[in-house]
Amino acid sequence: MRIPTTAALLAALGGSLALGITVAPVAQAAPAPAGCTTDAFAIAGKYGEFVLGDDVHSPDAEGAVAVGGNADFRGGFSVANELSAAEVDALPGRASLVVRGDLLNGGSATVVMKGNAVVGGKVTDRAVELHHGAFSQKADLIDFDAEFAKLGSYSAALAEEPTTSGAQVRLDGNRLTLQGGDSGRNVFSVPADQLEKAKEVFIKVPAGATTIVNVSGQDYDMAAAGTTGFFLSGGQDFVLDDKSQSASEGTVRAELLWNFPDATKVTKNSQAAWPGSVLAPKAHLELGTAAPVNGSVWVASLHGSGGAETHHFPFTGCLPEAPGGQTPSPGTTPGSTPGTTPPATSTPSVPATTPSGSSTPSGSPSGSATPTAAAPSGSSTPGAPGGDSGDLASTGSSGTIPIVIGGALVLAAGAGLVVAARRRKQA
Repeated sequence: MRIPTTAALLAALGGSLALGITVAPVAQAAPAPAGCTTDAFAIAGKYGEFVLGDDVHSPDAEGAVAVGGNADFRGGFSVANELSAAEVDALPGRASLVVRGDLLNGGSATVVMKGNAVVGGKVTDRAVELHHGAFSQKADLIDFDAEFAKLGSYSAALAEEPTTSGAQVRLDGNRLTLQGGDSGRNVFSVPADQLEKAKEVFIKVPAGATTIVNVSGQDYDMAAAGTTGFFLSGGQDFVLDDKSQSASEGTVRAELLWNFPDATKVTKNSQAAWPGSVLAPKAHLELGTAAPVNGSVWVASLHGSGGAETHHFPFTGCLPEAPGGQTPSPGTTPGSTPGTTPPATSTPSVPATTPSGSSTPSGSPSGSATPTAAAPSGSSTPGAPGGDSGDLASTGSSGTIPIVIGGALVLAAGAGLVVAARRRKQA
């Protein structure tokens, strides 16, 4: 069948357009800056309390709890009330309570609101009560020694990160101010004895920026100055941090990390809610008897009661993959860990689990909504972290160049067919 030359040209043009439509890529979002990770703590990062040794605590932790020693919850304890379904699914074995040693209940209940419970040793006096999960006995669900070896190495490497250019640490009387202007990451270095002099702590960084406060020294006691409040700012007014309020809708708090690489004891003053997450892999953390930590804690051992809870505000900051030019080594063992209890090897009988009703028992958190850490309305996307050479955003234009060339080749081929057809006709 003879094809008119105009039809042939249209067919060639249509082929090139169809090729472009078929393979044109969707514009891609900018990749994360080089050397930046939001999953630096791996398994440990999924738990609000991640403790190598003993955890003596009441009345509750809003997030998941993992204890490498014994868990003494004889004052009554509830776990995981604020976890989302996706957060439960991401936990090892969907276990929001993991105890490698014994679980001591006394006459009170240990209640797991969401997820499963896994205990390696014995459960005393009362069974674990589960609302939406199952109980099992297993001592090796989490390798606490390996995880804390990595945490210790990573904490030491973070401490080697240079202070961000332009970042300021000022102590005016009993007011300590940390201020940085990098939109990606701000690193501060503060001696423990300087931090202990602060009755009030003010931190000002751009909303959406990660903040690392490296605290040097073996002992930090917040009660020394009677610290009463932490005030955060994402560029606007300072806000006294508490569960119900935080600067820039919680973005400053969610990306704030306190790193204590050498501390063996960290004491929180009972009057102060402490915003951000605490990494102190060698230290005993004394939470006191009132006021919470509004973040996660990764410590060697822990004690707290009354209002000294851990609130579910997971760390979401973007940290260096290899801080200070070092790669965290799984074989590095952190220093002494007071309160550490060896894992239980025996499997004594465990009381049968008792599913509970839908009501929240005494001592468990009220059903308050979890504040979100969404970025403030109209905020710009933060740039690459300080010290890193962030990549430019990809608009997808690079992928269209070969398509344009391919389309031109198709057009040229189509035109060639038309010319050839004309010559045959003339001959």
